[in-house]
Amino acid sequence: MERPGYVYIMASDRNGTLYLGVTSNLAQRVLQHRDGVVAGFTRKHRCHRLVWFEAHESIESARQRELRMKEWKRAWKLREIEGLNPDWDDLYDRIALP
Repeated sequence: MERPGYVYIMASDRNGTLYLGVTSNLAQRVLQHRDGVVAGFTRKHRCHRLVWFEAHESIESARQRELRMKEWKRAWKLREIEGLNPDWDDLYDRIALP
C-alpha cells in the first residue's frame, strides 16, 4: 500500500519568502519547520507559516507535483496560495491532530 503525500508551501509572512516541500506526514513536517529543528532554508528565512497544501494519494504523485511547481514563477505560486488561503492564514491548526 502506498503512503499518501502532501505538497505544501511555508511562508515567512504574507508575500514573504516561500518554501515549497513534499512530505508523507504534513503535521509533523510543519512542526519541524515551525520549531526550527532542522537547519536549512526555512529556519534561516523564518518560513514558519503553512499557507498552502495539497493532498495526494501517493508520495510519488506528490513529488511529481512538487517538481512541476518548483518550475513555476513566483506569481503562479502566489495565485495558488491566494486561491486556497486569500488571507494567508497559518493553516497548521486545520491539519494538527488534537
